Amino acid sequence: MNKKRFLQFWQWRPSGLWRRPAFARLWASLTVTSFGGQITNLALPLTAALLLNATPFEMGLLVALELAPFALIGLFAGVWVDRLAKLPLIIITDVARGVFLLAVPLAAAFGHLHMSVLYLVGFVCGVGNVIGGAAYQVFITQIVGRQNLVEANAKIAVSQSSAELVGPGAAGFLIHALGAPFAITLDAISFLVSGWMLKDIQDRGEPTHGGSASASIWAEILEGLRLVWRNEVLRLLAWTVALWQFLHCMYLAVIILFASRELGLSAGAIGFIYAMSGAGCLLAAVLAKRGGERFGVGPQTAQGLALTALAWLVFAVASGGYWVALATLSLGMLLFGFGATLFTVNYLSLRQAITPDALLGRMTATMRFLTVAAAPVGSLFGGLLASAIGLRATLWCVGIAGLGLGTFMTGFSALREVRRLPSGE
Repeated sequence: MNKKRFLQFWQWRPSGLWRRPAFARLWASLTVTSFGGQITNLALPLTAALLLNATPFEMGLLVALELAPFALIGLFAGVWVDRLAKLPLIIITDVARGVFLLAVPLAAAFGHLHMSVLYLVGFVCGVGNVIGGAAYQVFITQIVGRQNLVEANAKIAVSQSSAELVGPGAAGFLIHALGAPFAITLDAISFLVSGWMLKDIQDRGEPTHGGSASASIWAEILEGLRLVWRNEVLRLLAWTVALWQFLHCMYLAVIILFASRELGLSAGAIGFIYAMSGAGCLLAAVLAKRGGERFGVGPQTAQGLALTALAWLVFAVASGGYWVALATLSLGMLLFGFGATLFTVNYLSLRQAITPDALLGRMTATMRFLTVAAAPVGSLFGGLLASAIGLRATLWCVGIAGLGLGTFMTGFSALREVRRLPSGE
């Protein structure tokens, strides 16, 4: 390194969104919970599958209860997010999730761990995800501005991808060393730490809508639904992502059982497989902004969705010896992580940019309601289908249906024409 480059290295200063303290702190809190979440993503289903001997239907029910709050309170959450300051909602939901996650290791320590405990914790964390997640997305838009949404979502995706790259391996080690229920303690701590990190942000994310308590909450819910229905792009995204979520939850209901029981993989091996998803996520997050500029935001959204369907097909063909199965699932996870992140970064940026400020909360919650409301049914259906035709056959069904959806989106949908982020009206 010559003298000029050496001086440039030591004179580096934060640029872009890193110069905004509110975004930097929010990014840091999301990074902490992303790493913690990787533990629970493995430990909760492994606790059910290995420790409590859950059936495919019980695994499907666990996933369904984690997603049920989207259908039950999703539309109401949009009104609350628009009416209230965003940051307190984020902090409260972080702390609540941290407290309830502690119930799993405590129940295990005292010999009272049952599927009912996992069901309760999954449901409460789902409620926190519905309210806190919507508040996060609106808050990000407020503090970075629409013109910086792809950059912001890509930066967040990089940290989440890093968590998915490193977290599953660490989670597998912790699950092996401590046991799945006790490893969840670290995720609980991550939510509590996140809440503490956010308390000093000066930009509080004030209400985007001046609705009074006396205003009809149903009228405001209807306004959010009307926005999505009347906007061609939002309407297309809503039904497309709803179908994708249905298939994804079918896959979630069976993949841990498939890897652990049918292929005989250990918790550490499954952790490694999930880490490969993080590698794909990280690569896509780095390339997302450049790819959107070159190929268009809409086409990249559709292409990412199609790649996840190809990954499901890779999972379905996994067989052979231990190492061959491990390699095949790892390849599938790498492809899935790349496609899912490519899709998510562009999808979130597109729907945020297209929506007026006053409706951001309701749009976010309405889209999450419409796209995830059917997901619990998907997980239950996946569990029932696996009980009837087997785990591998269920993965084949998911992959074939996903490939049909991806083919339509890339070849025939209106997303092909959306090249740049539109401005909110």
